[in-house]
Amino acid sequence: MEETVVAPYRDLYIYLINGLVRADDEAVLGDAFLGNWVEEDSSFLFFEKPADKLLMRLLKRRSDLELVDDYYFTYEQWQGGGLDALRIEGFLIVPPWGKTVSTEGLIRIFLDPGVVFGNGLHPTTRDCFRAIAWAHRKRPFSRVLDLGTGTGVLALAVAILGAKRVVAADLNPLCVKTADKNVKLNGLDEIIDVVERPAEDLFDEPADLVVANIHHAVISDLLKRRVFRKKDRVILSGLMRSQAREVKMQLVGNHFRLLREWDHDMTWFTFLAEIE
Repeated sequence: MEETVVAPYRDLYIYLINGLVRADDEAVLGDAFLGNWVEEDSSFLFFEKPADKLLMRLLKRRSDLELVDDYYFTYEQWQGGGLDALRIEGFLIVPPWGKTVSTEGLIRIFLDPGVVFGNGLHPTTRDCFRAIAWAHRKRPFSRVLDLGTGTGVLALAVAILGAKRVVAADLNPLCVKTADKNVKLNGLDEIIDVVERPAEDLFDEPADLVVANIHHAVISDLLKRRVFRKKDRVILSGLMRSQAREVKMQLVGNHFRLLREWDHDMTWFTFLAEIE
């Protein structure tokens, strides 16, 4: 008999706080606390149970914080579905819970996205997988830099395909915790180094492949500031149509040869390019 797929979280109670909730504040948030998503000067606190009393305790402790709003989602709603195994371009992304699935002929990646976006459903993530698989078929990569790693799913993909060293960076502490957990879940902590740093701080990190599924401004800055070597490759994604045109012009101006291009409904664009 097949087991029913059951996520470790069923309900999500989210509290929007004006102000930055620090790591040392989390000690008062109880066992139902799942994580803190920091967005500029705001904090989104995730719980698997209502936490009104705990929030009042935090606000009493930190008078500079203000509760702005609260929300409720099922975990499946928050993740946009995606609680089952997901097949993308020869990979099988498997949640570490629920029924066992056959992985014959596929590359298995265990992924617990927690409350972070990045379960493989977004078209830019899917197209990055296609770009990674295509690049690997043409020529293996050795050192990879993954900017805006999120759940770490793309870093896991390149490591499983044979990269000897991967630096996976994200500015968001919750992403870093989630990615680090997934790296350990796949037994790749000797290959992948997850770091909490701005992408711009790592532009000089040695890599023959840079994966950047990230904001357009960061991609543009990357192409302006990084010194690329001959045959270095980039996978650039998360680009809307007008942004994609600008990035394509930058690639040409920086002596890149566009190897492949993917788009989703002419809305999201992904480029794979190589320096000549």
